[in-house]
Amino acid sequence: IRAMKTLISGGTRGIGRATALDCAARGWPVALNYRGNAAAADAALAAIREAGGTAHAFAADVADPAQVARLFDQAEAALGGLDAVVVNAGIVEQVMPLAEMTPERLDRIVRVNLTAALYQAREAARRLPDGGTIVFVSSAAARLGSPGKYVDYAATKGGVDTLTIGLAKELAPRRIRVNGVRPGIIDTQIHADGGEPDRVAELGPTLPLGRAGTAAEVAAAITWLMSDAASYVSGAILDVAGGR
Repeated sequence: IRAMKTLISGGTRGIGRATALDCAARGWPVALNYRGNAAAADAALAAIREAGGTAHAFAADVADPAQVARLFDQAEAALGGLDAVVVNAGIVEQVMPLAEMTPERLDRIVRVNLTAALYQAREAARRLPDGGTIVFVSSAAARLGSPGKYVDYAATKGGVDTLTIGLAKELAPRRIRVNGVRPGIIDTQIHADGGEPDRVAELGPTLPLGRAGTAAEVAAAITWLMSDAASYVSGAILDVAGGR
């Protein structure tokens, strides 16, 4: 079983951190990216190392192509190369209808959620060895649309889904598998970031499975897609949304 040397963007909180911990449990070394929250990075590194894992953290704005290239340089140097990349970094803004959104907000959402994913994917395509793997973290919002809340976010995740499908075909001759996961309502900080700190508690009981999901449950899907157990899975987008 290969030990997948893995780079995870947005890897110090939420789904990214849970994925890093799952990698550590499998004996996979990880490089974590974060933008500005050094305290969260330190806490994630401590948790991974306490679990017996190998981890490094690097600050980078993934919406800046030069910083993405530097991040990949740092990750390759720290891990001795890369086998897998998890394109996870993403944001939401305050909930509101599209008609009220400012150009600045729309520009930021597209840059961080979609343009940044393209930069990371481009760097991964350049650097991953034949037989490597990429997993994009999308959202159930891509197929639900998030009306009245954040259709801008949903639209960028729709773009990520299309990127997943196209890049899987483009990199298939090199046996680089490309897949995506679409989390539903997951108990992470992102809901508070959008101005809805009680969203999980309120919506959880209304979901088909009767509860919200956990970051660890999404992480398990991500690491499975990266693993050799998913060796014939590429171009797939796996819903981890509790039937929503």
